[in-house]
Amino acid sequence: MENKATKAQKQFIHVNAPTRDIKEEYVQWATGDVEKISCNDLTFEQANMIIEQLGGTPHKNEAYGWAKFDRNNHQHKTILALCMNYGWKKRNPKTGRDIADLGSLGNWLKNDPRCPVRKPLDEMDTIETSKIISALENMVGSKYKQR
Repeated sequence: MENKATKAQKQFIHVNAPTRDIKEEYVQWATGDVEKISCNDLTFEQANMIIEQLGGTPHKNEAYGWAKFDRNNHQHKTILALCMNYGWKKRNPKTGRDIADLGSLGNWLKNDPRCPVRKPLDEMDTIETSKIISALENMVGSKYKQR
């Protein structure tokens, strides 16, 4: 469940790319796929990469606030590990290592009807956080059963 580029991001790219061909090259560069030429193929992060190249300011994803976590909370660390196992991860541009994609987690917490607790992570109590852990464990289990 990658976060797709927003309408505002796509509009910025269309307005600020000098030509259609250059816009298509940016999409190919950001996605790493020469078959992709549409802004509809971009993730939120890829669109931000292009926006920065075009001299703009990267857009903020409001879903990130829903995934704000306490690094000293054992349950929060478990949630981050489950996100990585589920495939909600991205490469940290500074270290080159994979990290949990907080945008995907926040988007799930905020928008997915299957999420058992519709509340920002840092506002959840222990019982609510346990429900999130159980749901993520089931999602990871289902993902690997399909293989």
